[in-house]
Amino acid sequence: MTLAASRDGYGNGLMGLVHDEKVIVLEADLGKSTKSQMFRQAHPERTFSLGISEQNMMLVGAGLASCGYKPFASTFAIFTQRGFEQIRNGIARPNLPVHICGSHGGIHTGTDGSSAQSIADLAIYRSLPNMTVMHPCDDLSAEALTIKLANYDSPSYTRTARNKTPRIYDSDSAASLQIGKGFVLRNGKDVAIIACGVMVAKALTAADKLAGSGIEATVIDMHTIKPLDEELISRLADECGCFVTAEDHSIIGGLGGAVAEYLSATTPLPLERIGVKDHYGESGEGEELLTKYGMSSDDIISASQRAIERK
Repeated sequence: MTLAASRDGYGNGLMGLVHDEKVIVLEADLGKSTKSQMFRQAHPERTFSLGISEQNMMLVGAGLASCGYKPFASTFAIFTQRGFEQIRNGIARPNLPVHICGSHGGIHTGTDGSSAQSIADLAIYRSLPNMTVMHPCDDLSAEALTIKLANYDSPSYTRTARNKTPRIYDSDSAASLQIGKGFVLRNGKDVAIIACGVMVAKALTAADKLAGSGIEATVIDMHTIKPLDEELISRLADECGCFVTAEDHSIIGGLGGAVAEYLSATTPLPLERIGVKDHYGESGEGEELLTKYGMSSDDIISASQRAIERK
């Protein structure tokens, strides 16, 4: 099993865009951590370090996009929120294709503690009109989706993870990913488990264990939270009849919230949400925190059983 971090995929994705002279990389003093330094080392003339000035970085990105460039701006997920007003008014409102990457998202970040663990970023950016929101699950999917953003005409927010997790895709399957379309990793008729980010690997582990007790689960990598793949969810409603969502994010407003909103408006069916339940994290190892806060593969199994019982 190959382990890799999705932040490495972001850096590799930027390197896959070096041939496009319109691509400009912006940093906020964290290029080593976000992995944008890979592009900086190859093309320093197309990389601008703006220091610890995230608000300014967002508006520089807006200015570049308004002139026909393709800016990619990255920092820690928690620090992107310092520039929310600039993102709202300078990027999303005029619909300028600035592509923001927030690294080190979720409590899986671990020992940095609650002040650095961004658990509401997907909800925040999902609330903005024109904004696409993605959270890839491994390095290869992050790389492929980053490359696709270069020809995407709307602004985006991509969340990446600090720690290494199991690689889910190979190069061919990652290349087939489409922004706005969930990817079916496993088929089953009893329950649909929809996950994103580091929780995709947990969902697959849970599905394997459920199969041992005669329960067959569909597992979806919903790497794009907005626009949500409503067509896929509608199909799963007919095929499975109940759902579990799994995310390293608050269950309020993130993937679980998005699925709940769609189901409540269209096909009310049992839904169990695995995620951060309206509290902050704390300092600890990533896996320890996921277990403590009810976000392990065993918790996904229990949630699946509850959803099935509610059919």
